Amino acid sequence: MDDAVYRCEDLSEEDRQILLRTEADLPILADIAGADMLVYCRAGEGRAVAVAQARPHSVPPIYDESMLGQELAAPGESAVLDALESGSPTKGTPGVRAEAAPVVQEVQPIYGAEGRVMAALSVEKTMIEHERHKHRPIRFRKSLERLQSMVLGGELDGLDQLSPFGEQDGILLVDHNCRIRYASDVATNLYRRLRYMETLEKKDLASLNTGDAPFVQRALREKRCLEEEAKVADRVWIRKAVPIFAQTDTVPLSRRLLRLPKPPQRSVTGVLLMIHDATEARREEKEARIRAAMIQEIHHRVKNNLQTIASLLRLQARRADAEDIRQGLLDSVNRILSVAAVHEFLSEHESRVINIKDVSRRILDQMREGVVSRDGRITFRLVGPNVYLPTQQATACALIINELLQNALEHGLAPSEEGEVSVELQDGADEVTLRIANSGTGLPDGFELERDRHLGLTIVETLVQDDLRGRFELRDGDGVEAVVTFPKIPLGGDLKWKDLE
Repeated sequence: MDDAVYRCEDLSEEDRQILLRTEADLPILADIAGADMLVYCRAGEGRAVAVAQARPHSVPPIYDESMLGQELAAPGESAVLDALESGSPTKGTPGVRAEAAPVVQEVQPIYGAEGRVMAALSVEKTMIEHERHKHRPIRFRKSLERLQSMVLGGELDGLDQLSPFGEQDGILLVDHNCRIRYASDVATNLYRRLRYMETLEKKDLASLNTGDAPFVQRALREKRCLEEEAKVADRVWIRKAVPIFAQTDTVPLSRRLLRLPKPPQRSVTGVLLMIHDATEARREEKEARIRAAMIQEIHHRVKNNLQTIASLLRLQARRADAEDIRQGLLDSVNRILSVAAVHEFLSEHESRVINIKDVSRRILDQMREGVVSRDGRITFRLVGPNVYLPTQQATACALIINELLQNALEHGLAPSEEGEVSVELQDGADEVTLRIANSGTGLPDGFELERDRHLGLTIVETLVQDDLRGRFELRDGDGVEAVVTFPKIPLGGDLKWKDLE
């Protein structure tokens, strides 16, 4: 409900609750009727404001944009204003609005808690849809009219819980004896997928052997809207049932306005049965689950293989006689394990995005266990929010964090020295910043990154520039701070750097 409803001073709180209930039922009504639905309330003398809107899924909507909060004023919008003033249904032709097609408008009054007209429902269709509807059987058109009045009277239970009725969905009108009185062309085609080639109208629904009859009988018996998914032959159907109550069995106005339980003796003249074929969607969902499981298994095996390689390199390092060879092998072990951490997260979650904070925490644990002396007094600190990145960016960040942590420990703090190494994450609107700092010694006098960088910093610069298209700098102070800043890639999108250049 739009906030404009609170500008309508003549509405009570009970009136607003009635409008909220009506608004909840509008989407499925718009789908079945193939019309845009707008609810207007008085905004002053000769003015009305749109407080609720529903666009159809079954036909292209007239309004692509939201109409909520927009005002109508006399004399251009007389149909809505006339209904608000007279309390009688009105019709209008509010001009050309949908791809140069004229629009037909029917307006129904909505009654409030005190029995007066508090709002108006504008049902708007293109002239093409209006003419198409005029050629449908009178029984079906009367059922839709009755459904609309039931919505305005709050007589239906569960209508707001139904899923949308789409363009490829079929609809049947079934009477209280479960005999088909109307079948849309789409419904006819859906039953033909079940190899039922005969005319549906006037057939007993039970004779189709689709399981639809027990579902409709349940809706008739319980007198409420129902929805279920069922296997019908080799198809997966989603069925929705909307009971249509008899016109003569009108719920008293006070009962409708107060939303009291409906009397059990009201009769149901028929049911609108809507059919959606979800076979392809369910097949695609199943294939997607299988693909996701396979991808997770692949990441799991890659992680295991990387850990195996790391173990082999660690064994080789123990046998190395030269200290520089041993250290080089151990550095490679940490690089491999940082990549393995990313694959481990991918193997545990279906998402293709990685929380780089979790990866950072895993790398810090590896450093704490494998690099820092057990007698040392070096502490690690991780601060900042969760930062979610696509896989490619997350892998590059894992390697960068690993290299910068190793650099901080090797050149800023000795393994047995006291100090702190921190990793700080910042998630800005358009970019991400990584800060890795140590409290040890600063940069050597005359240090220049371009001239004095070693292998680890070369790896970092390459990853930042080529993989992240970001910036890298070292700052001297109380220790050394490495800062990496790079643009964010929209999650779920393709990794296209040209869009950021």
